[in-house]
Amino acid sequence: MLDYAQARRLMVDCQLRTFDVNDVPVLDAFGEVARERFVPPGREDFAYIDQTLRLGRTGRAMPAPMLLARMIQALAIQPGDTALDAATGYGYGAAILARLGADVVALESDADLATGARERLTGLDRVTVVEGPLEAGVPQSAPYDAILVNGRVETRPQPLLDQLKDGGRLVCVMGRDRAAKATLFVRAGDAFGARPLFDAALPALGAFADAVDFAF
Repeated sequence: MLDYAQARRLMVDCQLRTFDVNDVPVLDAFGEVARERFVPPGREDFAYIDQTLRLGRTGRAMPAPMLLARMIQALAIQPGDTALDAATGYGYGAAILARLGADVVALESDADLATGARERLTGLDRVTVVEGPLEAGVPQSAPYDAILVNGRVETRPQPLLDQLKDGGRLVCVMGRDRAAKATLFVRAGDAFGARPLFDAALPALGAFADAVDFAF
């Protein structure tokens, strides 16, 4: 049987630290949250590979550890922050954000994934799982200090950006296919600055697909 505690230590030392993840609280959170609890049943031994992990037949995926860690590091979470974890899957990102001291709303549009997230996040008082459309966010719990989007968006996620506090941050993978980049948005009043962080690949979220115009 795989030693998950050892696998977690190796993930932190050999994947995260070598991919410019140097924030100590982030490293500690990834070293303490049991990633194997948040993968599809029967896939526990693949929890710590440095690849995106598909979530069954949903078309969705769990970001690779080093990708997720750099995205969360970019959010600069502080204890007491309010955070939205959009497309939470089985809730791993939400668990990391909670471990960093945030109060988290975990949003999931797939009913089976939402049920799985509730089961896996039981006992974490800082996390509330909400089932609903990703593009709508959870405005009743807004505004947020930070928003994490666990998937690729092809269009600017404006409804989510509008749910940020002034000074709030949103991180997502934005773009098409190989041109996609992890991107950090920061709100300043009614304006939103965007800064590309690094090349990244994740399956597209249909809720944020770019409309294609056809000419006949």
